[in-house]
Amino acid sequence: MASNVPTSAYDPAQVEPRWCERWLQADAFRPQLRPENGNSDPEPYVVLLPPPNVTGALHMGHVLSSTIQDVFVRYQRMRGRETLWWPGTDHAGIATQKVVERKLRDEGIDLASLEREEFVARCWRWKERSHRHIVEQMQRVGWSLDWPREYFTLDPHMSRAVREVFIRLFQKGLVYRGRYIINWCPSCRTALSDEEVEHEEVQGNLWTVRYPRVDGNGFVEVATTRPETILGDVAVAINPVDPRAAELAGKLLRLPVLGREIPVITDDYVDPEFGTGMVKITPAHDPNDFEVGRRHALEMPVVIAPDGSMNENAGPLQALDRFEARRELLRRLEEEGLLVRSEAHTLSRGLHDRCRTVIEPYLSSQWFVRMKPLAEPAIRVVEEGRVRFYPERWRNVYLHWMRNIQDWCISRQLWWGHRIPIYTCCKCSEIVAAHETPAACRRCEGTRFTQDEDVLDTWFSSWLCPLSPLGWPEKTPDLERYHPTTMLVTGPDIIFFWVARMIMASLEFAGEVPFGQVLLNGILRDAKGRKMSKSLGNSPDPLDLIGKHGADALRFSSVMLSPPGQDTFFDESNVVTGRNFANKIWNAARLVLSSAEKHGWISELGLARERAESPCVPFEAESTRDDALSRLWADAFGAALPAGAIEALRLEDRWILHEYAGAVADVNREMEGLRANEAASRLYHFFWDEYCAWYLESIKPRFYGEERDTSRTAHTVALLLLAHSSKLLSPFMPHLAEELWSRIPGTRGLVTTAAFPRPEPMLLDNDAATQFEMVQEATGAIRTLRSEMRVPPGKRAPALVHSESGDLAQWEGEPGRLLRLHAKLEELQPVGRRPQAAASVVARDSVLYVPLGGLVDLDAERKRLQEELDRVDGDLKRLDAKLANRSFLDKAPAEVVGRDRERHAELSGRRERLRTSLAELSGKG
Repeated sequence: MASNVPTSAYDPAQVEPRWCERWLQADAFRPQLRPENGNSDPEPYVVLLPPPNVTGALHMGHVLSSTIQDVFVRYQRMRGRETLWWPGTDHAGIATQKVVERKLRDEGIDLASLEREEFVARCWRWKERSHRHIVEQMQRVGWSLDWPREYFTLDPHMSRAVREVFIRLFQKGLVYRGRYIINWCPSCRTALSDEEVEHEEVQGNLWTVRYPRVDGNGFVEVATTRPETILGDVAVAINPVDPRAAELAGKLLRLPVLGREIPVITDDYVDPEFGTGMVKITPAHDPNDFEVGRRHALEMPVVIAPDGSMNENAGPLQALDRFEARRELLRRLEEEGLLVRSEAHTLSRGLHDRCRTVIEPYLSSQWFVRMKPLAEPAIRVVEEGRVRFYPERWRNVYLHWMRNIQDWCISRQLWWGHRIPIYTCCKCSEIVAAHETPAACRRCEGTRFTQDEDVLDTWFSSWLCPLSPLGWPEKTPDLERYHPTTMLVTGPDIIFFWVARMIMASLEFAGEVPFGQVLLNGILRDAKGRKMSKSLGNSPDPLDLIGKHGADALRFSSVMLSPPGQDTFFDESNVVTGRNFANKIWNAARLVLSSAEKHGWISELGLARERAESPCVPFEAESTRDDALSRLWADAFGAALPAGAIEALRLEDRWILHEYAGAVADVNREMEGLRANEAASRLYHFFWDEYCAWYLESIKPRFYGEERDTSRTAHTVALLLLAHSSKLLSPFMPHLAEELWSRIPGTRGLVTTAAFPRPEPMLLDNDAATQFEMVQEATGAIRTLRSEMRVPPGKRAPALVHSESGDLAQWEGEPGRLLRLHAKLEELQPVGRRPQAAASVVARDSVLYVPLGGLVDLDAERKRLQEELDRVDGDLKRLDAKLANRSFLDKAPAEVVGRDRERHAELSGRRERLRTSLAELSGKG
């Protein structure tokens, strides 16, 4: 049998693409029950992938969120659940249209010269190119998606579902057209929903302006933060309780610049304490003024054009940009003596979350969805616990928003997207909602119709993602089997955009919740604290990071360092943690496999024979540790454990089996608790610290020793745990786990579909754990001592042990052997009292002395320690004076004072250690 032992350094660029291809060829991610893996849950495990936008490429935020999903999906697949995680991409109306428009401008093409069909065709070409890159990224990261079920939100069956939903809501009276104040983006020239607007506080100005009274009796003063909208004023309002109201109500004012006459009205909306206590009313450009205008039946002239310039109603300021118009208007007001004052004022302004353009409140005719009837059942299912949020604090955020929900503006003035399925009869203006152009008008039998020019908000198709990709509105087998889904993993920034709307849509159109669990990962931010996004250009291409470090390194680091619901600051150095871990795993496998092959244990342990598949051995409650080990061996290698293979278990073998059992229990518990980061951390600690740093170092002498029984046992345990560690690693680092699994003799098949390790209570051994922890504690203390005393690393030292209880048996036999190995001790002997010039460490109830004569130059070491002690004393003296200075404590920033106090504590501890070391060298301890 040819050697399968790794002979070179780990190269993810060679390993990872090979396994991506192998998984696809094997159709490994198709939903399939695996009862042989120990599954007893007949319900499928279904996760909905948030479809990325086809605007170019995935960013690191996608990688984090979707890798967390993949970890859970792979874990449940290995547990035998029927898993479905299907891929898709979103047409992203505004975002994609802006990308294509920018590309056309770069090519020198005039957008106005294109017909709608030609522009849409160019969007489709962009989609195909972007989609290919996104799919390449998804597969290269190793996401275990069921690719035959892939969808795009503009696919024909998706479009049919969108039209069906619109038609049903229209027929129920929940979709309506109305003329209201909406959020308008002058850059994208489209309406936006409230959720697409981000608000920020900025330092602005509050200008006080005089409005002359028409009767010539002076002026009234009005304060405004947006003087350019004065041109759209139709009234000035005062609160009826204001003492001035009786005299001013009904009087006419002359509008500055335009000279139009406008009335003074009374309305409770006005705050008498703000500004001058009088408010200009501009119904077409302010949502509160709009409501006032409706109450008083005021005209509503629009003075700003869709592109953000002033329109014909702005008189002499027509064609000026709105902010240029502001400056010009202020100049004219000042020139006419109507500008009273300007004062600094903090205000909140809205920005389009994609292009960062300042939003214009704008009176416009748009299509809306009445949300309150849809929100009520969506509130109940969360209150009743049918949908649960993790972390739970997001439940209250969801409920607060839902209880205060506003109608949803769903029309967008774009060409790319789902065109609104409203048809208007050219003869009688009858409006019909239909899947296609009607053959004839039901009212007048006319045969000519025009379709609404607008498209639907992107989220109007996205809120159907739990339904339409499974075939809805048809009752397909997939819909029957896989809806509702199990879990949604997403960011808290789209709770309102997407999560809440999916719950509403699923309850309305399927009568069920779309998922039972909502796991909210944190937002991935750059070093400046900004959310990583394509629009900001602050996210590295995941493929570049994969090229440098490997997909598994990126996956593992992203998951381990990202607690649920907490924002994570990304730095490429984090990925190095995952790369180093992958290298550690690979090198450990090289050590174990090369030693097993070199010493003939591969053949002797029965691992050299070819097998078609490694069968999964049914889990049964064992009565002994040997029974459990025999089953684990058969589960990994498909053969019986050879006789005598585990008869020579030593302390380190029993300890590592105990730690493995603990790690398996912990990883399973954390995964079931939706804490993938904690599961990854536990796995990292087990493999790096326990298996590699302690166990492999403990058994190296047995690998190369003469005693065949103990060598065989060491290789047996090391190989067994290497195989089962590959399974533990598989959800997190699937490519590396697959490569290891394929190289371990005796294993067959794919580890991605093997059974995930289950808790092994029969491997727990508290006595072994106690003894080995004592060895670890003493070893750590002696290593620290050797470092502080500058004992050369290669020198072996004698050690003397004293126990207050007089019981030295705990250091005889295996604990003593392991301590001598790890602490580099020549011998370990009992002693009744402290020897001269010896350093000491405490381990449990024992004191271990290390005589320093012959290890270091005692005089030189005393001199060095004294010099360092003098230095520390000086630093402490200066810090004492600083921290006793009341002026410093009162004036210095709290963090500066805190750092100085931490430094003082650190130096105080250092001083005590130096004093102890000096006393020990002088024989005065």
